[in-house]
Amino acid sequence: MTAPLFAAAPQLAVNVLSAQSLLAAFGVLGVGLVMFAETGLLIGFFLPGDSLLFTAGLLCARSGRHGVQLSLAPLLVAAVVGALAGAQCGYLLGRKAGGALLARSRSARLHEGAQRAEELLQRYGHARAIVLARFVPVVRTVLNPMAGALGVPLRTFTVWQMAGGLVWSLGLTLGGYTLGSSIPDVDRYLLPLVAVIVAVSLIPLATEVHRSRRAAKAKEAGG
Repeated sequence: MTAPLFAAAPQLAVNVLSAQSLLAAFGVLGVGLVMFAETGLLIGFFLPGDSLLFTAGLLCARSGRHGVQLSLAPLLVAAVVGALAGAQCGYLLGRKAGGALLARSRSARLHEGAQRAEELLQRYGHARAIVLARFVPVVRTVLNPMAGALGVPLRTFTVWQMAGGLVWSLGLTLGGYTLGSSIPDVDRYLLPLVAVIVAVSLIPLATEVHRSRRAAKAKEAGG
């Protein structure tokens, strides 16, 4: 009886930092749960949201390989529902608990993300900040409760978190699926592709920062 138990133990081990490990263990359900935790619960700030969506889409096109069986329609539903419900839950938690949740955390990375989230809200206004935060790891985790704590109107938050959540979750998932469908054996280069897609996901924020700095310089020069 003892031997089978120990033999099964490696199969039960899941690396929560690895998109492929999460998908192999939990499939589509894991995508929904990770999206919810990363965007709604502060403890989920370390989860691989970008890479999980892209990898899930890519492996969905190569279903059955790497021990992962995924279907596109359920995957898209899980990604969207998890991302939107998580953000809304984070906002409501922040609205009720204020800054108490962040104050209890000892994570320097989490507090740095909170500072960046607050700067986004102040610099770009509610709508653009909520959308841009979706594409920045850690910031997308803390901006939602920060928005609630700082009194961002519920309607404003809901509209823009849904807009950003749809673009982010569907865009990355369908991007991975399209690439996996069009290029044979693309999954051999999964790790470099994930690194590239994470870098690309930061382009909207970088563009917005560049525009903001140019506008500020133009204002100073005109003054």
